[in-house]
Amino acid sequence: MAPGVGRSFTAASTLEEAMAARRQGAVVLAGGTWMMRDPQRGVDLPDAVVALDRIPALSKVEIDSDHVVIGAAVTHAVLGRALHGAAGFEGLVAAAENAANPGIRRVATVGGNICALDFAAADLAPALLVCEATVELETFEGPKLIGISDFLKDRHALLAEAIVTRIHLRRDLVASAHIRLPLRKAGDYPVAVVSLAVDKDKRCRIAVGSVEPVARRWTALEQAMRASQASALDPERAAGLALEHNDFQGRDGREAEGWYRRQVLPPLVKRGVAALLKTEGLAWL
Repeated sequence: MAPGVGRSFTAASTLEEAMAARRQGAVVLAGGTWMMRDPQRGVDLPDAVVALDRIPALSKVEIDSDHVVIGAAVTHAVLGRALHGAAGFEGLVAAAENAANPGIRRVATVGGNICALDFAAADLAPALLVCEATVELETFEGPKLIGISDFLKDRHALLAEAIVTRIHLRRDLVASAHIRLPLRKAGDYPVAVVSLAVDKDKRCRIAVGSVEPVARRWTALEQAMRASQASALDPERAAGLALEHNDFQGRDGREAEGWYRRQVLPPLVKRGVAALLKTEGLAWL
């Protein structure tokens, strides 16, 4: 740990050790790159920190025929390799393999990406939203499961007393895609992110990240695409519906103003639908 990050640092080797540190007030080291910049945002660094990367059970990706379990300490690089070629997870793989830069992807974890408070540009958040992931938490009362959407909205309160341990995914998708728009002057953080997925019932799920403070599903567009008499997976038609049903309130930031984040969403949707149509899972279209 770099000097000044905290007066106490615990590298837990078991979940019990990690929870004991939490009971003593330690903050989980999640999203370390973001946490290190807290002073620049006027936020004090924590006095005590506990790291989870030495807990073996949290560094595994378990894949079976209908379920995937991702440990919170799995890195972006490991996640991309583990799910590479798995039908339906193309978008999640793209999110893991294209976030930030290679050096960060080798150390940044899944748990850290979704637990970094006030970090709007997390690539994995929209990708997990269209997977309809379930987040497993370890609390002082025992394990708890919560949907990813509710977790993202309530994580300030949830993480005050809990640790994210695993992410659970159903294998109910036939194809997915992940489209991000970075700006060179903004470093590796995307201005806007759109994730799309098609489930086994041929319904399209869409989520947006980095545009608002918290990533969320684009339910207005999903409903419009289902109601459209034209082909819901036509890129031009989807972009037109995205323009018509854009209900986002763009956030202003150093790298882009809110109006611009909103404006780029329709072309990102167009690119995303085109990417979906190139996947093996949608060969039936």
